[in-house]
Amino acid sequence: MFKLKSLLTLIALLCLPTFTVRSWAADRLNVIVILADDLGYGDLGCYGHPKFKTPHLDKMAAEGARLTQFNTAMAFCAPTRASLLTGRYPFRCGMNNNPAPDGGPNADAVALPASEVLLPQLFKKAGYATGMVGKWHLGHKQPEHLPTSRGFDEYLGILYSNDMRPVELVEGLKAIEYPVVQATLTRRYTDRAIKFVERHRTEPFFLYLAHVMPHKPLATTEAYYKKSGVGLYGDVLMDLDAGIGELLAKLQELKLDENTLVLFTSDNGPWFGGSTGGLRGMKGSSYEGGYRVPCIARWPGKIPAGHVNDAPAVMMDLFATVLAAAGLAAPGDRVIDGRDILPLFTSKAKSPHAAIFGQQGAQLAVVRNERYKLHVLPPKDFFASLNKPGQRWIDARGPDGVTILAPHEQYQPDAYPGTLSGDPAKAMQLFDVQSDPGEQKDIAAGNPEVVQQLKSLFDEMNRAVAERQAK
Repeated sequence: MFKLKSLLTLIALLCLPTFTVRSWAADRLNVIVILADDLGYGDLGCYGHPKFKTPHLDKMAAEGARLTQFNTAMAFCAPTRASLLTGRYPFRCGMNNNPAPDGGPNADAVALPASEVLLPQLFKKAGYATGMVGKWHLGHKQPEHLPTSRGFDEYLGILYSNDMRPVELVEGLKAIEYPVVQATLTRRYTDRAIKFVERHRTEPFFLYLAHVMPHKPLATTEAYYKKSGVGLYGDVLMDLDAGIGELLAKLQELKLDENTLVLFTSDNGPWFGGSTGGLRGMKGSSYEGGYRVPCIARWPGKIPAGHVNDAPAVMMDLFATVLAAAGLAAPGDRVIDGRDILPLFTSKAKSPHAAIFGQQGAQLAVVRNERYKLHVLPPKDFFASLNKPGQRWIDARGPDGVTILAPHEQYQPDAYPGTLSGDPAKAMQLFDVQSDPGEQKDIAAGNPEVVQQLKSLFDEMNRAVAERQAK
C-alpha cells in the first residue's frame, strides 16, 4: 500500500511541471502581427472590393473587428515598419527612408538606430518566444542591424523589398538561398509561421509575419496562378489570404485562438493593380490612398464579432495596443506616439488622438483629426506621372529573370489603383475626409478656423521634428 501511494505521489509530481507550464502559458496572451506589403485599402472583400477573393480575411473581420480609418505615418515601407515596432513616428525613431542594397552607399547604410526599443525586445524580456518571418527592411548592412540582433529569437525572410538586388533568403544572420523563386515565398512564409506556433504552443509567443506580397514583382504559386479570374493581383491575394486562413485554423486546432490576439494590416497603399477603394492617390502619395490601409483584429471572447469602428488611428497604436493587451509596459524613457486602441476594437470609442500626422520623407506634410485633413505641404503623387497613354513603363529593377525570379506578368501604370481626379494639388488644402474621402474638393477657403486649428497642431508637432533633426 505504501509503495502504491509513493508511486501515485511520484506520478503526480512528474505531471505537475507540465501542468504548471501549460497553465502559465494559457494565462499569457499570445500576439501575432501580420503585415502585408503594398496591400491597398480597397483590396479586401470586407473593405468592399467586388472581385478580389479574400474569404479568410473576410472571415477574420467577421469574427473580430475592423477599422475604417487606420493610417500609416508615411506611405512607404521602412518608415511604417519602424513606427509599428517602436510606437514612434518615423521622424522620431530616425527611420525616414528605405534601406536599399542597390540604392548607393547612403541607402545601403540606412538602419534603425540601435537606441530604439522594439516590440520583440519587450516581449522577450517578459519571457516570450519571439519570431519573425518575412520582410525586415530596417537595416541589412551589419549583423547588429538584423532581426535576431533586435529582439527576435529567430528569423526567416528577405531583409528588404523583393525588388531590390540581391534578393537573398536569410535565416538568422546567414544568407541561405540565392536566387529566390518568389512564387514560393508566400507558401514558405506561411509554413514557417505555422511551425513557429506549433513549436511554442506551450509558452507565450510574439510572432511578426511580414509578408512580401503584393509588393512588386508579383508572384504566386501555380496553384493560384489564374485561379482568381481577375488577373495576377487577384491570384496573389488569394495565395496570401489562404495562408492567413491556415494560420488562423492552426490556432483553433491547437486551442490557442481564444488566447491569441491577431492583427492584420498593410504598410502603405497599393501599387499598380491594387485598389484604394476609391481613395485618391496610391503608395508614396500623401493623399488617403497612400496612408489609409485595412486593419483587422481578432481575439475571440474579447473583441466582439463583426465590430466596425470609424475613428482615426495610426500604425504606432498597434505597438501600444499589443503591450497593453499583454500587460506589458512601454518604455518610459522616451516619447511613445502610439496609444492603446483596444477600445476601438471593442466599442464605439473615439480616437485617442487630437491629431494624426503624415510625413513626406523627413518632413511633416499633413495633419488630420476626426473629420478634416490639412495638407500643409502640397500633396505628392509621384507615381501618377508614370500613367501616360500609349507609353509602356519599364521597371528598372526588374523582374530580370536572374536575381528576381517572378514568373508571371506585372502591372503597368494604366492599372492605377486610386482616384486621379480632384482639385489640383497645392499647399494648405483642406478636405473633409468624412464626407469626401476621395479628397476631391478643397474647402480651405470656407473653413479658415479649421485650417488655423489644424495648422497650430501641425506647428506644435513640427517643433518636435526640428528638435529631433537638430540632434
